[in-house]
Amino acid sequence: MAMGLARFGDTQQRLLRQLLFNAGGCAVEELCERLHVSHNAVRQHLTALTGRGYVERVQSRPTGGRPQARFGLTPEGRELFPRNYGAIAAALLSQLHARMGEEDVGALLQELGATVAATQPLLDADAGSEALARGLAQRLDALGYEAVPARHGEDWQVEAFNCVFHALARQHPEVCKFDLAYMEAASGRRIHHMECIVRGGHVCRFKLGPEPARGATPTG
Repeated sequence: MAMGLARFGDTQQRLLRQLLFNAGGCAVEELCERLHVSHNAVRQHLTALTGRGYVERVQSRPTGGRPQARFGLTPEGRELFPRNYGAIAAALLSQLHARMGEEDVGALLQELGATVAATQPLLDADAGSEALARGLAQRLDALGYEAVPARHGEDWQVEAFNCVFHALARQHPEVCKFDLAYMEAASGRRIHHMECIVRGGHVCRFKLGPEPARGATPTG
């Protein structure tokens, strides 16, 4: 998730960490004591974080007395904390390179892109370039690319401002084949990689071609 905890203020970051450290959740009073802030402040922060889907009420612990409201992280809240997927993926790709070679690894990444796209509804290839660009931008944005549709002259393109594979793609440029295969399988259109952050571009920019995706059967 883009920016992770950095998007929050200091108190909300410390609150989220307390919820991470306590699997059974925390009561408001516990958070007041640990964060050294007022009851009202904790309530306000919990309300804001709950509204954004990062915190939820969890089951209270049986104490024999009046049950206390407890709060814990949602799965989305847990994803705010960094995961070191990049190092694992880089090591895996290096091993695949050694065993399979660059060409076969590139083909494998294309297959993976198409496989991920196949888990989602196919975009309507006849809906027009603007609708396809908007649909693809939404799909990429959901994957963390911070993507938007953009018009360049008569062409509709997709611009992604966050290369989710940036560090990995610097070592293994063929990783970009995953993006292209994913977008082509999702849209049914050929995708042209016009600009790349890893190669010095300001964005990753993808142009929707009028022709069918590679391997697709033309219709009509």
